[in-house]
Amino acid sequence: MKFKLLLAFSFWMLLVAVSCNKDDITFDAPSQQLSFSKDTVFCDTVYHQVRSETYVVKVYNNEDKDILIPRVNLEKGASSLYRINVDGKPGYDFKNVPLRKKDSLYIFVEIAPEATGPEAIAEDKVVFTGPAGQQHVTLFSVVQDAEFFIQTPTNPNVISSSTTWSDNKAKIIYGDLTINPSVTLDIDPGTKVYFHKNSGMKVSSGAVLNINGTLDKQVIIRGDRNDPYYDTISKNWNAIRMESNSILNMTHARLFGGTRGLDMRQNTANISNSFIHTFFEYGIYAVGSTVNASNLVMNNCGLSCVGIFKGGKHSYTHATIANYSKTMNSFDRKGIFATNEWKNDAGQTEQGALQQLNIRNSIVYSDRDNAIHFEQTPGQQFEFLIQNCLLKYSGTSEAGFPFDNNVNVVQSIKNEDPQFVNYFMAKMNLRVKTTSPAKGKGNTTVAGSVPFDIVNVSRTTSPTLGAYQ
Repeated sequence: MKFKLLLAFSFWMLLVAVSCNKDDITFDAPSQQLSFSKDTVFCDTVYHQVRSETYVVKVYNNEDKDILIPRVNLEKGASSLYRINVDGKPGYDFKNVPLRKKDSLYIFVEIAPEATGPEAIAEDKVVFTGPAGQQHVTLFSVVQDAEFFIQTPTNPNVISSSTTWSDNKAKIIYGDLTINPSVTLDIDPGTKVYFHKNSGMKVSSGAVLNINGTLDKQVIIRGDRNDPYYDTISKNWNAIRMESNSILNMTHARLFGGTRGLDMRQNTANISNSFIHTFFEYGIYAVGSTVNASNLVMNNCGLSCVGIFKGGKHSYTHATIANYSKTMNSFDRKGIFATNEWKNDAGQTEQGALQQLNIRNSIVYSDRDNAIHFEQTPGQQFEFLIQNCLLKYSGTSEAGFPFDNNVNVVQSIKNEDPQFVNYFMAKMNLRVKTTSPAKGKGNTTVAGSVPFDIVNVSRTTSPTLGAYQ
């Protein structure tokens, strides 16, 4: 008992000592300027009345004394769209903020704005006032007006009649959004469609999804986190699930950042002038389906950019199908995978004929040893043509087909570096350099069926392989 009393008394004395030491601290006016971990805070794009994530700025006292910063405030005061928290205290105007010598304090920043139009810039400053003068950190964000589609137990989140989405508001989807059978959804140029985590879209049997972007006004389909970190990682949303006999017409769109891009089940997709990249599994996952694609750019998909199961009919003309990744280095990362088989949701194996797989005037490349893998089931039809293409190819056993002396491989090149300008995701540019072996190697008749490249440059003479002339 005496020991417990002694321990309690010692602890109390320690608290008193610490308290006394704290009271003895003398804070002076700063005589030097402060320094900051960053001079501008770029918040991600935010939507009407949706709070952003929290951003951090560190403020450093480089002096050899404890100081009081006379004032820290938001320049626009209480009317600011931003809110700050200074060393644990929320507000917009702070006086005599203490900062120990050679120490730092945290300022937390967030924004939850009211939109005043389709898209606007929100800017403010955190101002630091002291004897050494005024300093500031700029706060910057893009604010978009938004329309929300939220699935709840009482709201199945269904589009039940033919609808057009315009670009006046971003479309934010929580949960699954379903386009009902025989209903058409048209998405206008410049529209932005954002999916929350674990959200997706289902296009029901007989429904039509028209994604109608233009060269100057792409349709963007991605996760709802817009800060640059999320531009280069997958699994931010699920997929666009296409049911049997549904139709997708997609032009000038950028689809990225989910688990699967297009999850197709015995349906048809017509794709042109579009980008599909950064998916955890597949950019296109097609089961017994038909895909007609031209001027298509793909990259950075964990299992394969294109996954063809249970046969179907596929045509890829002037496509650049690359697969490079730093974040999914342990995955297969094929360019194109095709098989006659597919395991259904019950785990049963189904088979189907690959009636057509035409890859023409295209590049299929990877930082793996092999970018194409075919698995042909004995007794099942498996028709393919590789014409005027540049491939990463490591041999018959790995690729599933012989390259040399094969009537199905016509005037194609293997294992020559396509010389992409930049194949990593942060600055992805899958144009090829002027010294690329893909330059001038396209078939002119094939190029005549797609006479302009993905950025509207003519390719009718001396066509370059891939989506870019």
